[in-house]
Amino acid sequence: MITFTLYSRSYCHLCDDMLEQLRHSLMNPEQFAISVVDVDADPLLLAQYDELVPVLIGQKHGVAAQKICHYFLDKQALDAFLKG
Repeated sequence: MITFTLYSRSYCHLCDDMLEQLRHSLMNPEQFAISVVDVDADPLLLAQYDELVPVLIGQKHGVAAQKICHYFLDKQALDAFLKG
């Protein structure tokens, strides 16, 4: 299973847009897990991602997590991650 983490914050229309676009881009949603993490709830995440949200991270089983994109869903980067 592939896991996606979307680093986000409340009242962020870019975050909402990226989540919706991600859900619509995945062909077999049952093969994926998506978790949304509010960066404002964790000082370390806030320091790391504050100016970049939304940030999409992908992780495949047994492989290190990888930053896919930030601000907007980059469909080419997402496709490259899924095929790689």
